[in-house]
Amino acid sequence: MSTVRYVIGVILLVSLPPGILLWFAIHPFIRFWRRLGAVWTYVALSPLVLACMLAAFAVRDAVLGRDLGSHLWLLGPAAVCVASGTVIAVMRRRHLKYGILMGLPELSPDQHSGRLLTDGIYARIRHPRYVEVLLFTAAYAFLANYVGCYVATALTIPALYVTVLLEERELRDRFGAAFEEYARRVPRFLPLRRRD
Repeated sequence: MSTVRYVIGVILLVSLPPGILLWFAIHPFIRFWRRLGAVWTYVALSPLVLACMLAAFAVRDAVLGRDLGSHLWLLGPAAVCVASGTVIAVMRRRHLKYGILMGLPELSPDQHSGRLLTDGIYARIRHPRYVEVLLFTAAYAFLANYVGCYVATALTIPALYVTVLLEERELRDRFGAAFEEYARRVPRFLPLRRRD
């Protein structure tokens, strides 16, 4: 059991930061990357992502930190996070196709025209993908039960929030008043209330 938890923790800490870093490298500099196009953007950024993954793997034990042990009761919150994340993922995939998820409309708007997603789950929350990422990150943390995984989960919250702000800036540039109206009606993350 401890080996499985260790592997889950390493997967989380090796894959999460480079994934978030990738969007921090793209969104603020979207005009520059558009000139290169999607393929060359990912070719240019792949070495950075790979270097981050290798660096995280090299210091994995230090970053994982203290092992908090195996506790069966943690399967409950992990299962809730996985179930909730899976429901969101299924609903999100109906509208956010792989090409959009990879940023093709942002990076190559001439070749991949995009539309503002406002139906399905996007009629309830603006950023289901980021809620999904956070839920699965928390599930990994509960399953691994290392201090570093909980720290990574906590740091994911502000990192995703800043990513969302950058993404929304780009959406405002592309969709203008349509995005403003959508943002006025639909909350970012939690469908607690509907804005009319």
